Amino acid sequence: MSGDAANAGVRGAMGVGGMREGRVGGEERRRLVVERLRAAKSPVRGSDLAAEQGVSRQVIVQDIALLRSAGVNVASTNRGYVLVEGGVPAACRRTFKVRHGEDRMADELRLVVDLGGTVEDVVVNHRTYGRVRAPLGIGSRRDIDRFVRDLATSKSAPISRITSGYHFHHVTAPSEEILDEIEDALGSGGYLVERMPYEMGEDL
Repeated sequence: MSGDAANAGVRGAMGVGGMREGRVGGEERRRLVVERLRAAKSPVRGSDLAAEQGVSRQVIVQDIALLRSAGVNVASTNRGYVLVEGGVPAACRRTFKVRHGEDRMADELRLVVDLGGTVEDVVVNHRTYGRVRAPLGIGSRRDIDRFVRDLATSKSAPISRITSGYHFHHVTAPSEEILDEIEDALGSGGYLVERMPYEMGEDL
């Protein structure tokens, strides 16, 4: 969403709900919230927005809902709110090569989503079968639980089994800072591995 579109969304949210709590009226407060998110370099916590505007966190939650209903794209992460203009920027997407046993699959995914990332897919690069990709769209612990449950009930194996646990994930996040934190967490957890020479420079 462009800046003009976001501003139009703020105007669309004006006068809805009749909230007058805090130092300014609801319309002005929502405009200030959008400007605050636009200027932020990282996610902004709801409690911080509430303190800045002199309102309760619940009022901010209602403001965000009103902004979204008016077409303003405000994303929620575990670290706070982010204003997404024009979709997730291409720069805020990173490819990670990882390896782990099937018993650590859920833990690896939790490291990503708990920091505010979304695991878009899983890719294996097999020398005989070629490249195999499966979309995931995992952005929360609930998604992880559902994914693990579906694997168990379908009696299917993760596709990384054919590459001895080696696989890739494309991960998106609201900022490069979050992707850096995810990379550090995956490295500290022993999941990250280096690409093979024949994988270097490949657009997976």
